[in-house]
Parts: sequence; C-alpha cells; structure tokens
Amino acid sequence: MNAEGDMPAVLAEGLTKRFGDFTAVDHLDLGIEKGQVVGFIGPNGAGKSTTIRMLCGLLLPTAGRALVSGFDVGREPEAVREHIGYMSQKFSLYGDLTVRENLRFFGGIYRVRREDFAERMHFAISMAGLEGREDVLVRTLAGGWKQRLALGCAILHRPPVLFLDEPTSGVEPEARRQFWDLIHDLAADRVAILVSTHYMDEAEYCNRVALIDRGKLVAIGTPGELRGHRLSGELYELHCAPLGAALKVLADVPGVIEAAIFGDKLHVVLADGERNAPDLPRLLGAHGVQADPPRRIMPSLEDVFVQLVAHGAEQRVTP
Repeated sequence: MNAEGDMPAVLAEGLTKRFGDFTAVDHLDLGIEKGQVVGFIGPNGAGKSTTIRMLCGLLLPTAGRALVSGFDVGREPEAVREHIGYMSQKFSLYGDLTVRENLRFFGGIYRVRREDFAERMHFAISMAGLEGREDVLVRTLAGGWKQRLALGCAILHRPPVLFLDEPTSGVEPEARRQFWDLIHDLAADRVAILVSTHYMDEAEYCNRVALIDRGKLVAIGTPGELRGHRLSGELYELHCAPLGAALKVLADVPGVIEAAIFGDKLHVVLADGERNAPDLPRLLGAHGVQADPPRRIMPSLEDVFVQLVAHGAEQRVTP
C-alpha cells in the first residue's frame, strides 16, 4: 500500500508462469501506484511480454496472484480487461482501415458510450497529430504516427491502468521521445503505466525501473537508485579492436572482474583500477589487439544490469 493507504493500481505477488518445464516468469513481485510510470527493462525473452499478458488477464498464472484495479487476474480476467488499456509492439492497428475506422472499431471493443465517442475520437486524433488525415489508410502512416494512434486507441475508454509492451520498438528516436511525452501526460492524469522496453536509455524516463532477466526480477528502484548500486569494482571504458579478441584476452587477465561490449568499445570492471588499468593496452597489444588507454567512467543503468545478471539474486537491489 502507498502512504495514503490505497491499494496499488497493480500488485503482483509471487507471479509465476510455466510452460511445461520452462519457467517464463519466476515468482515476480511488483507494485505500481496511480500516476506512476514503471519501466520493465530486460533483453528479449526475459519474460516481459508474458508478465504483461498475465496482468492483462490474457494468460492464467501458474502460481502467485496479481490484482489490477482491484480485480484478480486469475479469477476476474474479464473485469481486468475492462479496466486496462493495452498496446503491443505491433501497434495493434488494422492497416486496411482508415484512422477513423480504427478508432470506431476500438471504441466498440472498449464499449465507449455513444455520447462520449466523438469527444474521445477527437482527443485521440489530436494526440496523434492526425487532424485532417482521419480518412487515410493506416498502412500509409509513418511509424511515429501509427504509434501515437495506437496509444489513442488503447485509451479511448479512459482506463486507469495502461500496459505498453515494447511500444517504441523500431520507431525513430524523435518519435520515441514524443511518445514518452504522451506517456507522462497520461501519468499526470493518475493513470498507472507499465511499459516494457529493451532500450536501456528509456529507463531514464520512468519513475521506477524493474530489471528482469530469465523470468526473475533482479532489481527495482528509481533510475538514480539503480545507478547508485555499487559495482564489485571500478568501471573503465576501453576503446580497442577487435572487440571479440579483446574479450577473450581479458577473461584471463588477473584483476579483471568482468568485461562486456558496449557499442564500439568495452566496459571493464577492475578490482584495482589504478594498478591494473595502465597495463591493459600492453597486455592486449601482446595478443594483436590495439587499445587506447582506458578511461574511468561512472556506471550506467546498463552496466548495473549486466553486473546484476552476472552475479545473480545475491546482488538484488530493492530500495
């Protein structure tokens, strides 16, 4: 419960989903307050979509329980679906229908009252920036417009809880930024929002971040709290080539706790940076790897995630 004594808009306790011998979601605990944006961050296959489908009442949990707007996802899935909005990474739109026809279709699905529909459709079209394009086929729209229209369709019925399953996947950066502005506008109206993504930079837009890997929640907290997690050593950035060969060499270097590829460089955690860092270019050069002098850096959320996953549940961060 929050400080006011209200139940969270979303509450999951020990939520588990198994498919035969495979555990997709493993005893997950999660709470989302009204007006809060929680980022659900993890690699593909981590269990994000399975969790969201259970919270939407589309999949029955194997164990544990979850309440969404006070309704049990296992016992009252129909009631859950009436009180949520859901948007998938495929945008959930029909390309052979016009903008207006898509909105009418989803208005019917969500049982928007006839007397409210005109105002809600106007809101959705305005939010998507599609004024004057109501009769354009959706398949002709650019990705950012489709994305905003899909969000408009998902909130036609003013749901108190919104689930967004990798909604920015494949969308250009500027459209992603604009989409997050819309998310925060909805949160300001007390909508509880869970948004999954594999873009670590999007975690910075969230009030709280839940990091998930292989079905397990490995950390949860504000972006600042997670960045403040102490790594098991000192972090250095190392420009070198080829990266694969450098990783193999570093695996056997004393004092290197771990190394991972970040774009066109390596992030290396050292037990004693002042002593070990200056030697890295020489050690790598002896194996045919060209390397610049390493530079000490502050850890990002992705660095924290890599180390939490590498070291398992004993490193769990729950502020």
